[in-house]
Amino acid sequence: MKLKLPSSTINAFSSITAVLVGLLAGLIILLVSNPSQAMNGFWAILSSGFSSLKNFGDVLYSATPIIMTGLSVGFALKTGLFNIGAAGQFIVGAYAALFVGVRCSFLPGHLHWITALAAAMLAGALWGAIPGLLKAFFNVNEVIACIMTNYIGMYLVNFLITKTIYDSLRNQSMRVLSTANLPKMGMDNVFREGFVISSVNAGIFIAIIFAVLMYIILGKTAFGYELKACGFNHEAARYAGINEKRSIVLSMVIAGALAGLGGALLYLAGAGKSMTVVDALASEGFLGIPVALLGLNNPIGIIFSGLLIAYLNVGGFNMQIYNFVPQIIEIIIGVIIYFSAFALIVRGFLTSMKKRKGDKAQAAKGGSK
Repeated sequence: MKLKLPSSTINAFSSITAVLVGLLAGLIILLVSNPSQAMNGFWAILSSGFSSLKNFGDVLYSATPIIMTGLSVGFALKTGLFNIGAAGQFIVGAYAALFVGVRCSFLPGHLHWITALAAAMLAGALWGAIPGLLKAFFNVNEVIACIMTNYIGMYLVNFLITKTIYDSLRNQSMRVLSTANLPKMGMDNVFREGFVISSVNAGIFIAIIFAVLMYIILGKTAFGYELKACGFNHEAARYAGINEKRSIVLSMVIAGALAGLGGALLYLAGAGKSMTVVDALASEGFLGIPVALLGLNNPIGIIFSGLLIAYLNVGGFNMQIYNFVPQIIEIIIGVIIYFSAFALIVRGFLTSMKKRKGDKAQAAKGGSK
């Protein structure tokens, strides 16, 4: 009797295996670079996130924006599109949130940060709509369009910052008003170490709520079914009466809104973080790609993969006390993603071989009758 494991179990096992291989690769690098401190550095990676409530709060804070960009990339991939433009949508949404946070002082209390989040989602959605429209109506590859909008968005935001909310002394955007910051919800009293307080706030709950919402939309609604059907097979979806162009545009609009919200959640955390006027895209936008792949594009899986990547980043920061560079964490994450992708390729190959074997057996059985 053959034991047949469900695909969800196999998927989870492949992701866990990829994480273990990535950590092993990191340990080998530590041993090669500094054998005497390798185990201390490796233990810092494994334990720093849980070493104090303040550090765990930092994990939650770091995970918040990359969960959102992971949802952005994962949602688009579920609908057959590769949204590599999350970085541009992220930075455009962040600017919109900061503009509202700095200039809209007339908004009272909670309405201020809520409006800032809504502005970020709207800006991200509009920026995501550009590659969506180009793909739907002109068949422009979304990867190329997204790369272009990434850099256009970066330079546009730099220009807008200098013209609207610029602090010339720091070469950064101005600090937002206190009413624009997300509420702490009492977490500043929990996730702290003495007088040092973590920046974790209500953003982590907003990210989880949106992950659950995306899970419901994709798996439980007719709208989500149409988007996924269009991604699986455009021709079949069109034959079934699904508006292909509408689905493509809406997929990119939703993906852009999620990434834009991620930008707002990072900069409205009350951590004093501002946008610097530099010619560089936000790393949180690109981290959404490994978060989505490691979470297998499942919104719930993306929550855990985002937490894992954030946990590793916090460990990498604390690893520096043993004279290791934090870039080692980037290597570990790269290895994890490589093996995640490799597992997907192998699984797809085996599934294809099994299907061919089944088709041949069925054809042989039909020919013998």
